[in-house]
Amino acid sequence: MKNLSQHIESLIFVAEKPIKTDEIKAVLEELFEAKVTKKDIEAALQHIRERFARDESAIELVKIAGGYQFLTKGAYYNTISILLRQNAKKRLSTAALETLAIVAYKQPVTKTEIESIRGVSCDYSIQKLLEKELISMVGRAETPGRPLLYATSEKFMDYFGISDLSELPKPKEFRALDNTIGIPEKEEDLPVIEIKPFENDTIIVADFEESESNN
Repeated sequence: MKNLSQHIESLIFVAEKPIKTDEIKAVLEELFEAKVTKKDIEAALQHIRERFARDESAIELVKIAGGYQFLTKGAYYNTISILLRQNAKKRLSTAALETLAIVAYKQPVTKTEIESIRGVSCDYSIQKLLEKELISMVGRAETPGRPLLYATSEKFMDYFGISDLSELPKPKEFRALDNTIGIPEKEEDLPVIEIKPFENDTIIVADFEESESNN
């Protein structure tokens, strides 16, 4: 079985979660159309582990949760934390921010209710907010069709530094600098905030960097 270690390495690399020995074995046996022993797999895994353990590699093979996964070495924690922090500074688009504001003040709320306030489709904005884990689906409304209900998440409160939804500012308290996710890197990155009324509702409109469609 030529290049057994490389085949196993590729499986570990693409696996979305720690891959177990039995999963590796099943793939290899289908690939080679032959029996592959766990002893051979363990030997190949040890070879991979030793190769990545060398100083020139920032990656290591770790046995975790009953399987194997590539992780960055602890020495590079600070490097990775900077990237994660920079990604966290990316601010929401105007449409996504409007949608998030409506969810925050009207939750639990359906997509139809959000769209009735915004006046446009919110599919894209809701999807982006779900991907960012700033909102979540919390059930279904007791109305025809049982539409999904959306509410803010724990991550939303972490982002905005609040411990309870009662701490959300009242509309009259909004200022130009209150509504960014993350810290602007320079003065010209500060958002321009404008408050617009929508039939007794108030949402925040901001000039944010992330591009988005009309949704």
